[in-house]
Amino acid sequence: MDQPFLLLDFDGLVCDTERAALLAWQDLYDRLGVPLTAGVRAGMLGNSAGARVALADLASRLGRPVEDAEWTWQRERRAVRCAAAPARPGAERLLRTAEGAAAIVSSSPAAWVEDHLRRLGLRHHLAFLVTGDDTDRHKPAPDLYLLALARAGVAAGDALAVEDSPTGLRAARAAGLRCVAVPWEPAGAADLAGADAVLADLSELDPQRYRHDEE
Repeated sequence: MDQPFLLLDFDGLVCDTERAALLAWQDLYDRLGVPLTAGVRAGMLGNSAGARVALADLASRLGRPVEDAEWTWQRERRAVRCAAAPARPGAERLLRTAEGAAAIVSSSPAAWVEDHLRRLGLRHHLAFLVTGDDTDRHKPAPDLYLLALARAGVAAGDALAVEDSPTGLRAARAAGLRCVAVPWEPAGAADLAGADAVLADLSELDPQRYRHDEE
């Protein structure tokens, strides 16, 4: 292959929804007068169960469950913030130059990913999507990536995963994939030391460097 088939995470990598969603949680923590700790932030990033992590943390520290009205308010804040989330730097160029040899592999629901890709004008660059609707187990399990490899019809050595979180990195490695990490915040780079490379943004990624015959 001239370049590997690209298997990209979505939230926080292609679209800046990870930052937007975290800011919505920060809004709720501030509203309730509770500091959002680095440990809880780390537990939420790249985790399809991130909301449960935050809700359990708040319940423990408030001494009561989060009320329905508070939870609704947070989701409304998330919707507003995510609706304005931009594509990450370099995402459009990377997908355009992949010429169809790229797919999204995300634990998020299909409708969420589809809606944001179409809003950003990026959907037509992708061969297919593999989302949390497609498998029972999500990242860090390898199931989503294994399904993506099967749909692409390529071996792991002819593909390259691109992730922004330790959870995604573990999933890619468990599927036998090479993985380049592009954290959406610089502080996250330290947790991605096991990646083949850690880049500042997608504009730095040259897929040609990861051709199977150049390993």
